[in-house]
Amino acid sequence: MTITSQDVIAVLGPVDRALIAEIIATGAEAEELAEAWAWVNSDEALIGEGRRLPNGKVAELVDLLSEEEEDREE
Repeated sequence: MTITSQDVIAVLGPVDRALIAEIIATGAEAEELAEAWAWVNSDEALIGEGRRLPNGKVAELVDLLSEEEEDREE
């Protein structure tokens, strides 16, 4: 099932509507968003666990979330 705006907010908390729209446009599922969020916030720990780097929709979401985080830091 494709992700909804409520799913995005449940994982990320309150975020910009444009980011929500971009995430929904990927066609990802809530589980993929949760995994991407984990990668953005704790990539070293996941690599330390021996997890493979994300690919597919998870990698696309990681890119979107990383860009958003960089924009907020500026």
